Order: sequence, then structure tokens, then C-alpha cells
Amino acid sequence: MSLPSIISQHLERIGAQSHVRGLGLDDSLQPRDRDGLYGQYAARRAAGIIVRMSQDGGKAGRGVLIVGPPGSGKTAIAMGMAQTLGPDTPFTSMSGSEFYSHEMNKTEALTQALRRSIGVEFHEETEVIEGQVVDIQANKTEDGGDVIGTLVLKTTEMETEYDMESKMLEALSKEKVSVGDVITIDKASGKVTRVGTSFGAGREFDAHGPQTRFVPCPEGELQKRKEVVHTVTLHEIDVINSRSQGFMALFAGDTGEIRPEVRDQINVKIAQWIEEKKAKLVPGVLFIDEVHMLDIECFAFLNRALESRLAPVVVMATNRGISTIRGTSHVSAHGIPSDLLDRILIVRTKKPSKDEVKEILKIRASEEDVEFDFDEESEESPALDYLADISEVTSLRYCIQLITLSSLVAQRRHSAVVEEQDIKKVYDLFLDVDRSSEMMSRDFLFHAEEKDEDDE
Repeated sequence: MSLPSIISQHLERIGAQSHVRGLGLDDSLQPRDRDGLYGQYAARRAAGIIVRMSQDGGKAGRGVLIVGPPGSGKTAIAMGMAQTLGPDTPFTSMSGSEFYSHEMNKTEALTQALRRSIGVEFHEETEVIEGQVVDIQANKTEDGGDVIGTLVLKTTEMETEYDMESKMLEALSKEKVSVGDVITIDKASGKVTRVGTSFGAGREFDAHGPQTRFVPCPEGELQKRKEVVHTVTLHEIDVINSRSQGFMALFAGDTGEIRPEVRDQINVKIAQWIEEKKAKLVPGVLFIDEVHMLDIECFAFLNRALESRLAPVVVMATNRGISTIRGTSHVSAHGIPSDLLDRILIVRTKKPSKDEVKEILKIRASEEDVEFDFDEESEESPALDYLADISEVTSLRYCIQLITLSSLVAQRRHSAVVEEQDIKKVYDLFLDVDRSSEMMSRDFLFHAEEKDEDDE
């Protein structure tokens, strides 16, 4: 019996940015229409330069502000940066309103966010099992309880069969391991890592995507000692050293405030490890959406924090133009103090054109497994064209919400493709902001009227 069919699968939900898999840049940082992004070429290239700077790790305390109208792709570009950086580079995403808490002061929340975005890389040797997967078998026990199975691994010199319990099989399923993959299993922790697909398996099976990584079949013994890299954030080290339960404090929920003395001692120790070549600093990225929600106290602290050698790259996003700085009566560009604006780089996103909206809607429809109709004569989709026309008078975000809804309407009439009539039906059922405001002001008595200058 196959592994996925016997082991319960994790629930996979489609998020607002789940279609984004990178910035869509080539090696020379030229933008391409791939990785779930389309358009915004200048902003994506600028984001790619910031990612390259973060990966080099030579510069600290750089700030970037992404400005643009709502729905222009600011958050999508930030998520593309996270995907491009990879899992080993810390990436923290927060909204400006998240820094306000009754249990923690604003500067402490900002400090924790900054230290979550700085990693420390440790190297150690451990015993692992590394080989190419020859066969995986999984079956339930005779009493119908736990799932057990076998795993056959090989190298260029030997082949061995291992008995597997349910936890190990779940780990294999989570990593989406299949026959022909090269994997490593940490003997101490049982962690399974999928290295890639063997070159030999690539010749046997040609159904591989462009993202498939091919690696040679391992040589020598299956069990060997190998250098393993662990990356932990400064915040995780802070929590471990500030709580009596040590490592288990990471799973205790709210960590509360951490004393500055603890952080100072950790900074000294980290600097010592780096000097002794026992550890390496991994600067990450802190993304703050809706940054205009921060107040003058947060901006002053952030301005000072960017001067630290342990500061990550801070990427901020806002859709405000000239706005009041929160906590003051002063007005400034984007609601950010001018002294902070002077030390950050500003990247602009533009409202997408109709053709770009169509391509974005295609990408989202593919992600949500929705198919639009297609006219062979015009080589266009009338439903997609109609949805793009709606975006001209409403918004891209509103039209994205209509994709799945129109698919459900199409299913009700037993159709596998979405047609223009399905879009019209959901457009009539679900109002956008302008139509809702017009309806409320026309049909309801209680609404706020805009004051004329003569009435003030």
C-alpha cells in the first residue's frame, strides 16, 4: 500500500499569498514572470537586491520601505523575499498593530521581533543514515491500530531494509519522500531531510518539475558521521536563558518581557563564539506591514536599533501618502518621521494594469484549481475578461475573492469550467465597497454625511 494512502495527510489550505514561491528573478536579478508573481518588475528587482545583500551578510541595519496603493503586491513581494531567502534565513512578518499589547511594552515587542530576525548558525557532527530510497511499504497492524512499514535505502556500495514505526512514516510523508529520493535520517532525533532526487531516478521517471533538485546517489556506508548545521534565532536563545525551564520555555506560549541584562550576556557570548569560529551570524529580514500604525516611540526605538551590528534588514510596507505620525500632531510622508525616512530606501509598487490583472487572476485560479472557459476563435476567456473588467471598477482583491465563489456556482450547474454567467451571478450576490456604501447611504437613514467647507 502506498505511503500517502495509509497515513493521514495534513490539511492544506490556500492562503492569500500561497501562490507566491519566490521573487521570480534569474541569476542576474532580472525579473521573470514565474514563482507566482507577475508585473511589478522594478519593485521585484529592488527586493532581489535586498535579498542578495541579506544573504551576503556584510551589512547590518538596512531599512527598506515598500509604498504603493492597496492591492499592488507589497505583501506578495515580501513573501517572495521570504521564499527566496529559504528556510535557513530568519524571516519575521508582522503587522504594525501587533506591537501593541497589554502584557508587553511596545519597545520590548519590537526588540523581540528584531531578534527573531537574526539567526546563529552552529555546526556539529552527528550520526546519520543517508541513502537513496529504493522502496517504501506501509501497512496497518493486524488489529487495525498503528501503521508500520519498511524502508529500503541504498548507496553505491550497499542496500539495507529498515523497519519503520508510525512516527517515522509520518515524518517521511511530511517530507513528501518517494522512491528515487535521497534522504538523511538523524539517528539521535529521527529527523528526516529530503536532499533531492537521485540522477538515476531522474532517468527512470521523467515527470519532474523545474524546481526538482538532482543529486548523486550517496557513496560508502549508509550510516556515517556528518556535519549538521543548526540555525536558531537570538530570540530563541534569549528565551532559553531567561526561563527556569530552559529549552522547554520555547513551548510554554507567551514568553513575556526579557531583562536587558540577559540579552547583554548573550550578545557577549555570541560575539565570543563567532570570534572562535564556533558559530556564524545569519542576518535575516524583519517585515513590518502597515508600518504607519507604529507611533513616535516605536519609530524612535527603531531608528536607534538600526544602528546596532546585530540589526537585521528591516522591510516595511505602507499604503499611506502624507499622513499624521501616530502619537503626535505632526504630518510626514507615509506617517514616518523624516529622520527615519532619511536612512531607509524606498521602493514603489504601482497599480497593476488590466493585462497584469488578468495574469494574476490566472495564477490565483490555478492555485485554487479553478478553470475558466476558453473561446477558440478569439483565443481568450470571456469569463476572465469579464472578471478583469470588474477589477477596473472595484479592486483586484475583490475579484480574487470571486474566483472560488464562481467555481461553486459553476459546480451547481454541473460545469467543470467557470463561465461569464457564473461571474455575473456572484457579482450580483456579493457587493464591493462602493456599491455597499451607495446602498447604505441611499436606503438607510443613519449614515455620516461629509461636511462642506461652508458648513464648518
